[in-house]
Amino acid sequence: MVAQCQKCGKDYEPKRRGGKFCSVSCRVVQHQLVKKGQAWPNPPNGDERYLADKLVAVGRSATEALVQVEGLPAAEAFSRLRALVQGWAGVANNSIIEKVQYNEQQKMNAQVTRMKRIKESK
Repeated sequence: MVAQCQKCGKDYEPKRRGGKFCSVSCRVVQHQLVKKGQAWPNPPNGDERYLADKLVAVGRSATEALVQVEGLPAAEAFSRLRALVQGWAGVANNSIIEKVQYNEQQKMNAQVTRMKRIKESK
């Protein structure tokens, strides 16, 4: 059975059922990042992984675009950047984003309800 490492994304053969990481170093680094608040405690999967990959691509294209427009006349630089941002709008108007946002809102609502119940019980 092949699994995907939740840190680096590499395919690997888990040594035990339920294994999440390809190596001890991936497991330790992921734990440290979660502890610092720099990574999701539950790695993305399905729609969330798709969205995360899209956002990484957007960041990469922004970096590349800024390098390309450096030194160009302002009007040309703005037109190139405008085209890039319009392409990102296609990512933003995405049903997957709406689904992830809805799921996150449901989690937040459930947490608020739990907090209210705890406060009322005291």
